[in-house]
Amino acid sequence: MLTIHADSRGRALAVKGAWIADAGELPELVAAYPGARVRQWPGILTPGLINLHGNELLEEAYHPDPREADELGTEPLTGDALAALAMDDARWGASARRGVQRMLAHGTVRAACEELRNRAVRDAVHRSGLAVMGRIGRPGGTPALDPYDAGLPVEFAAERARDSAARFAVFDVRDEAELAERGAGTCVATVADGRIVYRRR
Repeated sequence: MLTIHADSRGRALAVKGAWIADAGELPELVAAYPGARVRQWPGILTPGLINLHGNELLEEAYHPDPREADELGTEPLTGDALAALAMDDARWGASARRGVQRMLAHGTVRAACEELRNRAVRDAVHRSGLAVMGRIGRPGGTPALDPYDAGLPVEFAAERARDSAARFAVFDVRDEAELAERGAGTCVATVADGRIVYRRR
């Protein structure tokens, strides 16, 4: 079934399966695909963000389970705090799944990584819908779930167009300037492979 995703500015993407079938203004796409389901989102539709710190956030940090919040808090644990934990494959895999979900909740559709060496992390990422792109060396800055907090220029994925992968994110802001001011915590939805993988409740 074809679904049209539109933002408050009237910009829209027609999604069929895992691909963009068309892109344009909402009235044009509704006329072109009269049987399509229409999802109208608040804010702006973007190609989604790239998080440059994939290895640091997924292989070098532990994302506590909400049930561990009283003991470990809610922020990713690194360094000595991570070293103090008894980590096995099951725990690494669960941490990576939570980390990926938190990245998706910040509108990230792609993570830049050197080779993921931890098999449990690699498997969790592979199943998640989060895309991975290569990188050489460490990018600098501060690893952060919100790319706007990393201290580096924020990178977006390539513009979505017909026949491109259905990966994008919607942020509840007026425009890109407000997004830069308020950050990626304004994300209301992230789509990967045509599926809504995060939706703010």
